[in-house]
Amino acid sequence: MEMNRIFYTALLTMCASSLSMNAQEEIEKTDIEKLEERTSNIENKLTILEKLKVSGYIQTQYQHGEEDASLKVGAANETAKSEDKEAFDRFGIRRGRIKFTYTEGIASGVFQLDITEKGVGIKDAYLSIKDPWINRCSIQAGVFDRPFGYEIGYSSSKRESPERSTLFQTLFPDERDLGVALILTPKKESAFSFLKLTTGLFAGNGIKQDTKSLRDFIGHLEASKTIGSNAKWGLGASYYLGGVFQGEKSVYEMDGKSFRVDSSESNLGEYAKRKYFGVDGRFEVESPIGTTKLTAEYIWGQQPGTAGSSKSPNGPIENAPTYIRNFAGYYFMLVQNIGTSPFSLVGKYDCYDANTDLSGDEIGAANSNTGKTDLLKTTIGVGALWRINNALKITAYYDINKNEKSENVKGYENDLKDDLFTLRLQYKF
Repeated sequence: MEMNRIFYTALLTMCASSLSMNAQEEIEKTDIEKLEERTSNIENKLTILEKLKVSGYIQTQYQHGEEDASLKVGAANETAKSEDKEAFDRFGIRRGRIKFTYTEGIASGVFQLDITEKGVGIKDAYLSIKDPWINRCSIQAGVFDRPFGYEIGYSSSKRESPERSTLFQTLFPDERDLGVALILTPKKESAFSFLKLTTGLFAGNGIKQDTKSLRDFIGHLEASKTIGSNAKWGLGASYYLGGVFQGEKSVYEMDGKSFRVDSSESNLGEYAKRKYFGVDGRFEVESPIGTTKLTAEYIWGQQPGTAGSSKSPNGPIENAPTYIRNFAGYYFMLVQNIGTSPFSLVGKYDCYDANTDLSGDEIGAANSNTGKTDLLKTTIGVGALWRINNALKITAYYDINKNEKSENVKGYENDLKDDLFTLRLQYKF
């Protein structure tokens, strides 16, 4: 009897021990499974983060302008309406950009904001889809850079001059537009692999809601190649064809040396033709004195506007007659790096002639219906860059602005005092 009791006691002890070990193993297994699950979740999140790219830059700048200057930061000259106008200074954030790009397979979405002391605005918001078969074409839809010329698509974080030329600021305010574009690039093995074609249909209103059924067409064909190991070149041709809604029946067009008005009822609700032609080129070479880069563009065509402005309306012309002008403009810029140092010198010349049918004292003549809007403008810019590191850059730049003079335009008998100095600190991430 005693032996049986000992036997069963030993058996129960062994069973209890076995159950305890199994329970421990189950606990340990559960902990491992939890660890594996957490690891898997982290990997999934990292995979998502790898598909998301965040970038941006901040441009903080100080500007000093002569009494008639137009600055890009701060408010207008507080003494502008006084008899004794004075030079003035302003400080502000010229651009505060943050850009999000998410890529999943053949599609990517881009969203970019501009954040300054003036507020928050949208700069980019578009979807891009690549073809899954040959990877040589893609479609973009949304708000993005207009594919015209070279300077529009050249990022403000890279551009050596503080601002785009007067020509582009006038014809393409905000640079971007709402539309859809097709981008074609031949195969690398093709004899035409150095070409790229971008065409699209756009609302023509810039970063604003669509207001018309008529679509604006923009196309840009560019070619680029490298020469050996130290040089490269690029050439491009652009075309723009669109229209601006006429909210009034009065339309002014040049007839000889003056504007003549057409007040036909049929003009009301029609579209004034907006037509541009452009050519662009660039050349870059490395040498013992440093990298030398030369960029130039020339644009001409027909621009609808108003009596007081030749700037693209970015919307219908309402409550004002439409003025149609033939224009031309160009710029060229030379950038010279100083050897292998982080310093560069910049020189730029740009010209915008809002009305090529007139010059000098012809502008503002009696019964010509012309005025200050028709005057030619030029800018000579000189500056220096210091690339402190990959993230920080300082730009010091001086603009010498000149306007065409006319004895018949009040206030423009002489050149305006509107030169401008810019000192900018940029941080890019």
